[in-house]
Amino acid sequence: MEKKRVVLALGHLALGTTFPQQQEAVAASSKIIADLIQDGCQLIISHSNAPQMGMIHAAMNEFGRQHDDFTPAPMSVCSAMSQGYIGYDLQNAIRSELLSRGVFHTVSTILTQVLVDPYDEAFYRPVKPIGRYLTAQEAKEEEEKGNFVTEVPGKGFRRIVAAPRPKDIIEIEAIRALADAGQTVIACGGGGIPVLAQGSRLKGASAIIEKDYASGKLAEMTDADVLLILTGVDAICLNYGTPQQTPLRRLSVEEARRYAAQGQFAEETVLPKVIAGLEFVDKKKGRKAVITSPSLAREALAGEAGTTIE
Repeated sequence: MEKKRVVLALGHLALGTTFPQQQEAVAASSKIIADLIQDGCQLIISHSNAPQMGMIHAAMNEFGRQHDDFTPAPMSVCSAMSQGYIGYDLQNAIRSELLSRGVFHTVSTILTQVLVDPYDEAFYRPVKPIGRYLTAQEAKEEEEKGNFVTEVPGKGFRRIVAAPRPKDIIEIEAIRALADAGQTVIACGGGGIPVLAQGSRLKGASAIIEKDYASGKLAEMTDADVLLILTGVDAICLNYGTPQQTPLRRLSVEEARRYAAQGQFAEETVLPKVIAGLEFVDKKKGRKAVITSPSLAREALAGEAGTTIE
């Protein structure tokens, strides 16, 4: 039987925040992933990196601030670091879980760059907070360097960066080769390292790519059968947080678009998942996108839980 190719997008709850939390979280996530592998899924895994990225960015910049011989680390470098250490923990946890079940299976992490458009409107409307809270003086210094900051009432200021849409995945051929060889691949961590093409050179961009959009692009470019997005809710809902809240179990692309246009989905959390799912499904017949919590991943893939767009 031909295996079903699934791009599995892990949210931050599947990874934790601190080093100890991440160790515990990936151990739990690896059990779910191993279940899917044993069920016959050929997995390509993407993941969130927001807490880890913020921690690295803050630490590297503070170090540069306190040592004259060092400069602050570019965001692209911080993104690469987060991909490396999350991938390291995740691939080892999956390998260990599979070996404990008597299964030898190769898991590889690909340091992934994702091409963005320098004229993307997101660069003119940055929205993603990054790093620690700043004082008014530190915020002024950031603005003098050409960076954007926003004030958070009662807490201080934070730097904000753009969230452009992914246009291409630079390492896609390597990802496809490993997936076609039957390996589990971890790629596009944190949405990938955002890069701009400058002739034959790739230059890191001060931006964060939304993980769900990058996962959708990854699923499209690897011709996956399913985009499975694991998040903090069992299913997405209409009229969320009201007495009329209703879980959505099955959606057509047209229904998903209509509800999105009505503002039914939270812009910073649920909406990217829905848009990534419907765009992936809409590009080829027979695909589906599933949104659910980690604990219901198997049931959701079988159509017994979660929200399915098809």
